Parts: sequence; C-alpha cells; structure tokens
Amino acid sequence: MIAGSPTTADGVKPAAKWAVYTVFIANGFVLASWASRIPQVRDGLQVTPAGLGLILLSAAIGSLIAMPLSGMVVTRLGEARTVAIMALILATGLATVAVGSRFGVFPVVVGLFLLGFGNGTWDVAMNVQGARVEQGLGRTIMARFHASFSLGTVLGALIGTGMVALQVPVLFHLLAVAVLAAVVVTTAVRRFLPAALPPSTSEQKSKRSHPLAAWIELRTVLIGLFVLCMAFTEGTGNDWLAIATIDGYRAAPALGSFAFAVFVAAMTGGRWFGPGLIDRFGRVPVLRASALSALVGLLLVVFGHSLPIAIVGAALWGLGAALGFPTGMSAAADDPLRAAGRVSVVASIGYLAFLAGPPLIGFLGDRVGVLRALTVAAALLVIAILIAGACRPLAESSTVREAETWTTDSSSNSRIE
Repeated sequence: MIAGSPTTADGVKPAAKWAVYTVFIANGFVLASWASRIPQVRDGLQVTPAGLGLILLSAAIGSLIAMPLSGMVVTRLGEARTVAIMALILATGLATVAVGSRFGVFPVVVGLFLLGFGNGTWDVAMNVQGARVEQGLGRTIMARFHASFSLGTVLGALIGTGMVALQVPVLFHLLAVAVLAAVVVTTAVRRFLPAALPPSTSEQKSKRSHPLAAWIELRTVLIGLFVLCMAFTEGTGNDWLAIATIDGYRAAPALGSFAFAVFVAAMTGGRWFGPGLIDRFGRVPVLRASALSALVGLLLVVFGHSLPIAIVGAALWGLGAALGFPTGMSAAADDPLRAAGRVSVVASIGYLAFLAGPPLIGFLGDRVGVLRALTVAAALLVIAILIAGACRPLAESSTVREAETWTTDSSSNSRIE
C-alpha cells in the first residue's frame, strides 16, 4: 500500500481495492485479446480445426498444472509478488505466441502453455487478494471484481476486433498487449494489501496447515464442487446458448446472438448488484436463490417452446449464474491464513468445468440436440442447491481465535503484529 493514501473506516486503503480491480480487468483483457486473434493464428499455421483444438489444449494443460500448486506459491511469495511474476510469465507466453505464429506450431504450443500456467496461478492469487480486501472492507465485493474481469474481456474483444479490421498483424498486436499487461500489473500490485502472516510463536505457526492439506478438507472440497456446478452452468451458457437457440428454435443467427447477449448482460448485472443482496440476506440463501434462478431459466430455455420465453429464461439463467463462482472463492478464503491453499483447491476443481463442459455438451448435442443437452447443467444446479450450505461463512476464523487466545494469555510476553 502507498503511504499517505486515504484509508476507509474498515482499514482498507482504496488503492488496494482499485489495484485488485486493475489486475482483474488486465487478466480479462489479455485473454480476450488472444482469443480475438485465434482465427488469424490458425490461418497462419494452416492447421485443421482438430489440430487447432490440440494446440489450444496446451493452455488448459498449463492452467491445470499450475492451479493445484498455486496455494504453495501464494503462501510462500504472497499475492502481490505472485501476481507480478505470473503476469510476466503470461506476458512472455503471449509474446512467444505472437512471434512463434510466424514460425510454426511448436513455439505457439510452448507460448500457450506458459500463458495457461501464468494465468492459472495469477487467477488464484488475485482471488486471494480480492477476498482479503473484501474482508477488510467488511462487505461483499468479490463478485464486482469478477464483473471487472468481464469488462476486461469486452475491452480486449473490441480492441481485437478493431485490430483485425485495420489488418494489424498478430505479431504487433499481441506483443503490445503483452508489454502493456506486464507494465500495468507489476505497477498495480504495489498497492496490494500485505500478505496475511501468522503469529510469530512456533506454537501458533504450527496451526497454519500446509496448503496441500486443503485437498482433504470436506468443506473446501464441497465448496469446490459447488463452484464446479456453477462454473459448468456459466460456461455452458457462454459456449452453447446461442447455438442452442438457433438450432432448437430455428431462430435467425442474430436472435441467437441476442439471446447470448441477454445472458451475458444479466450475468454482469448480477455480479455488480448481487453483493448487496449477500450482505442483506446472507451468503447461503442468496446462493441457493441464485442456483434456483439459473435452474428455472435454463429449463425455460430448454422447454419454453417459444423464443420469447427462451430469452426470458436466458435472463434468469444469467442472473442465477452470476454469483456462484466469485462467492465460492470468497467462501474458500474465509480464513486468511489458509486462504491460498483453499482457493487453489476450489479453483482447481471449479476450472475442470470449463475444460470438460464444452466437449460433454458437444458429445450429447450430436445425439439429442444441443438444446436438450443443456439439461446436464440443470442436473448440476440441483446438486449446487443441495450443497450451497458448504459456503456458509466460518463463524470465526482461526486467525481471530488464535489472536484472542494469545492476547488473553497472561503468561505470554509476545505481542500481536
């Protein structure tokens, strides 16, 4: 944090909050910038759709390797240093893709692996910091950070579209994005809140479990399963809603795009205004209502029998899908001392939905049609409703309990730092 900057009544300097917004926006901007140039990279490499799919898989592999290990990395380095290092790795990967696209498949695969690896750990670290800011503010804000990620993707996609229209080469566009991301993110993280440190006594340090221990915590695994269900719901809408509307209702392509736009707009609005509902009514009731809204909306899309009803369903689906992923991250980070390991586990489980979802819906869509295949997400939403209670806030974090025990121990000569 910057000395001399104003501080909120809850002890969090506004600079830290805006720094988290910045890194979320930057993350979305970089990923959308790359996505906007995939067709040109494919044409340059002259690969088939199947070949392109295998190339793109390297980024997913990088993320899947990084996320389970990210808890240890964040615990050791802290969120600020982790985000800065991973942003540089991601930028290096993007630059490698930019240059490598002129030379062949191998450098592009290497670059995408680095991009995925950097993004996976960056994602966990910025969520841990976001949860720390949220706890310091004393009000729910994580979903708004995720809404800012969506804003970054919109900016990246629009600028990428402009670059394509102006026929700017992939090399210059992606190199510029890589440099911009590296500079902006490494500057922004200087305003992060400091990493949570356990008390200095050896007895208290022993209570800080190893980050990998979170993999055997029932609550953490259940939160991860909840996030997976909600992420699958969100990803299914993003990937398949437009196609399902066009194929299932014989709608014009523009109307399919409109249904998708309604879904995205509703989800973005839900992420911006939903935190107030959580603060008013509580985390678990709002999450259950959200999953129920998504379930009703999805069923209206699948079984509505008319396009207007399906579009109303798309709006309810988007609203319902908005809070699941970010609020699950907040729940995983309830105890600051164990936040890194737990967020790493929840993110690792949750992101499996984004990897497995598209091929699963596509496989079923070949057999029963894309519209009917969406019912898989409905089944997962039922599970989400049933296990949403796992996201209930911890009544009292171990940090608070340890501090109170420590300060009331008259025989202790230590002090809280």
